[in-house]
Amino acid sequence: MIVSPAFSGKRYAVLGLARSGLATVATLMASGARVTAWDSREEPRHALAETYPEGLDFADPATIDLAGYDGVIVSPGVPINRHPVADAARAAGVPLIGDIELFALARSSLPAHRVVGITGTNGKSTTTALVHHLLKSAALPTRMGGNIGLPILGQEPLPAGGVYVLELSSYQLDLTASLACEAAALLNVTPDHLDRYDGFEGYAASKARLFAMQRPDQHAVFGMGDAETDAIARAETARRAPGKVHRVDGADLIELQRDWPSLQGPHNLQNAAVAIAIVEALGLSPAQWRAAIPSFRGLPHRMERVAEANGVLFINDSKATNPASAAPALAAFPPQPGKRIHWIVGGLPKGDDLDECAPWFGNIAAAYTIGDAGPRFADLLAPHMPVTRSEMMCEAIRQAIDAAKPGDVIMLSPACASFDQFRDYEARGDAFRQIVEALIHPDHAGEVPC
Repeated sequence: MIVSPAFSGKRYAVLGLARSGLATVATLMASGARVTAWDSREEPRHALAETYPEGLDFADPATIDLAGYDGVIVSPGVPINRHPVADAARAAGVPLIGDIELFALARSSLPAHRVVGITGTNGKSTTTALVHHLLKSAALPTRMGGNIGLPILGQEPLPAGGVYVLELSSYQLDLTASLACEAAALLNVTPDHLDRYDGFEGYAASKARLFAMQRPDQHAVFGMGDAETDAIARAETARRAPGKVHRVDGADLIELQRDWPSLQGPHNLQNAAVAIAIVEALGLSPAQWRAAIPSFRGLPHRMERVAEANGVLFINDSKATNPASAAPALAAFPPQPGKRIHWIVGGLPKGDDLDECAPWFGNIAAAYTIGDAGPRFADLLAPHMPVTRSEMMCEAIRQAIDAAKPGDVIMLSPACASFDQFRDYEARGDAFRQIVEALIHPDHAGEVPC
């Protein structure tokens, strides 16, 4: 884990004891801090009490006197726009921060290193993993964390010359004040998580925080395609040293993309362009990233190729939890003779329309609607394509397999959250994978998990 004298003798409260919260407590305790921890669940409190029989207190930071505390560290999942802990910290004059800010405060005691920060509404996990892959392929010491993988505080520090690659959500950025990344990137900004912000402008401003923390001599990379990202890029260009702002769309990479099996579609073209701009800013040569990209295998639930049977390709894009993230998946398979998409769509909707997907309706052979959004989406799509009201994902997959022809693609890209039928998008994607495997292998007859 990361340990730092920056926390020695100080006093912190930690609210939320999931993975990042537990790593935060471990770092602070090992660094000699006094810690008060809390979670509404008894299980993590009990586990911590056994790990630290002395020196760790348990109390809800929203209800105790915070005078004298050096910070209140909250989980990114805590809605600070309406949770009482925010008012409690504000009243006591104590900063409300997250584990990424603790990492930023610890940087001065770590071996010489660089940090990459990547944010955006869609594509940040793929881009973060790709940057990590390219650096690792170039034999640079690297760690990946933040909103992906293991908490960064819980990982071993890098040796000198290493690069920390962090995926940063808007929630994490809201709780970070001093992370000056050597290279930072914004892929895109589209409406999402608006229950946590004062409108779309507030959400976009949260993304812009990543760049406000940088120095003018540090690199900033921006995707191209939406007005909010463009506005942030223009503002940063005005205050940066020449050559430190990079705006990319991937148009110069189209021919190369054909050889990148895990990076198909226009959205992945831009993800790759941003990743390339980042690693080139860190010193990698074109020869290094060109050699490494074809071996990138992508991430589960993000345009994941889970199977191919009878000439039909099965794609798990369960991470597409809104129409803006489903649209590029539909665009990734333009219609060709004998090749069209059977689209499994629906879940818990984040809006009332599929307007962002509409430009790609011509790529779709048929739609199979599921979940709470199913009836509404079926009505929206029926004028444009054949629609089957499947309701359940298992039925949708069965029906799509019956209708698909060699060369077709059966794709789960729901454009919705998963919580109507599944624990999260990962459980939904895992179910898709399991059902597909059971249906396409005759020896699994009777084992279809639905």
